[in-house]
Amino acid sequence: MKAKVDAPFVPLNIAVLTVSDTRTLETDTSGQVFVDRLRDAGHNLAARVLLKDDLYKIRAQVATWIADDGVQVVLITGGTGFTARDSTPEAVSCLLDKQVDGFGELFRQISVADIGTSTVQSRALAGLANGTLVCCLPGSTNAVRTGWDGILAEQLDSRHRPCNFVAHLKQAPACETRG
Repeated sequence: MKAKVDAPFVPLNIAVLTVSDTRTLETDTSGQVFVDRLRDAGHNLAARVLLKDDLYKIRAQVATWIADDGVQVVLITGGTGFTARDSTPEAVSCLLDKQVDGFGELFRQISVADIGTSTVQSRALAGLANGTLVCCLPGSTNAVRTGWDGILAEQLDSRHRPCNFVAHLKQAPACETRG
């Protein structure tokens, strides 16, 4: 699908959360891919946080952003695997008003070309909560590239047709002018 030429681009305020027990902001290549891609697309980085894989800390951070009128999208990388520490889906799913079932399905479909049947172990998910789109992707840099390039770039673009998520998101407050 193509972007509708006469529709205006709407820059979104996007928060990025990396869930990792081993990375720092300096070594967080996955989170950095999100930051670079969203900025290159014309969106605004609302916040960037790195947390250890702790269900309640993840849930608290995401809930804070969902309640924040200035955050329209939350992108999460990491904590979606099957190890005992991986708890991002459990932390996030109870916060969602509506789950976007097709997000995880499409992510797994487009991941097959890169990782084959290992894609069945992806617990990627997305949903809407209080007018905020929350997307959870695996922690690998390649998974973030796949998710952004194959799904998010179009679905976060107000010009994409026949539909995108922008119309479902809360309106961010207008930026204050400098006096």
